[in-house]
Amino acid sequence: MNKALVEILANRDYETVISVDGGSALRYLDNDFDLVILRCGLSACEIKNFVQDLIVRDSSLVILLMVEDSDFDVTKEFPTSGIFETVRFPIHNVESFAFLVKTASHAHSSIVSYKRILLSLEERNSSLQKQNMLLANRVEESSKNLGRMYEDLRKTYVHTVKSLIEAIDARDHYTRSHSEKVSRRAVLIAEEMGLSVKEIETIRQAGELHDVGKIGIEDSVLTKPGALNDEEWVKMRLHSIKGAQILEPLTFLGDVASIVRQNHERYGGGGYPDGLKGEEIALGARIISLADAYDVMTSIRSYRKDVFSKEQAIEEVKRNSGKQFDPKVVEAFLRIADKF
Repeated sequence: MNKALVEILANRDYETVISVDGGSALRYLDNDFDLVILRCGLSACEIKNFVQDLIVRDSSLVILLMVEDSDFDVTKEFPTSGIFETVRFPIHNVESFAFLVKTASHAHSSIVSYKRILLSLEERNSSLQKQNMLLANRVEESSKNLGRMYEDLRKTYVHTVKSLIEAIDARDHYTRSHSEKVSRRAVLIAEEMGLSVKEIETIRQAGELHDVGKIGIEDSVLTKPGALNDEEWVKMRLHSIKGAQILEPLTFLGDVASIVRQNHERYGGGGYPDGLKGEEIALGARIISLADAYDVMTSIRSYRKDVFSKEQAIEEVKRNSGKQFDPKVVEAFLRIADKF
């Protein structure tokens, strides 16, 4: 198996290191690796312990678990936290395997970038606030230069936050492209409702950033394969507050921050974090709530493998009109549902 893997990876210009036992494998981690391919020759408990040892040595590692066709399904034997994907051996489709290795390598790069960004975020926020104050004092001196610098700061900060979203997607591959799809669908609904260009742009940004607060949610909750318990739900529901707090220092994203905070409120009440209902909820948040729910229903998630068909999702939206969703938003959605 090792020889076959080396040949496949060598042909793709990857540098490989082979270890025949766990002890030497851990010693190799003194070097930098993008990917670990782990042969399933141990019990589920032993694999779990070894994976934990790997993560302790390098928490950014991306791990592929390789099993024989006749092996038990390891992913059902213990939680999959730390394992990117399970691969069957022998490898029948070399191109598919090579694509998975490339994807895993990119995921490693995203995780490393995410950690670097997270470490510098607090410093960036402080720096941006100081620069905003400095720029405000210079408005009368050079309004043209001030506007250009302020726009550069805005773009830099939004780019940083979007990078965090990509890093979140790398942590949980079930949610990849989720924010992008929510944003696109929310814009379609907003356009159908005849909102202004400014309102639509705010909704587009809020859709892209609505899950940014999940950077503050621990992996054991964010990527848990089963249903969350009450304590875990309390932690998960904090992400809308955390997201608003990340965005609030940027005054030009004030409306976006409000939508991010409110996008889990329910039109009929009973949502979170503030228990708002009806017109108390920002229209942008009511739109994103529907777009988000539709994507969740029609996508595979870590806690639910079965998905709704498009028709089933539409019926569920209708059923919750006036309860979870704003009836006016539902009406606009139904008129353009074929675009979803």
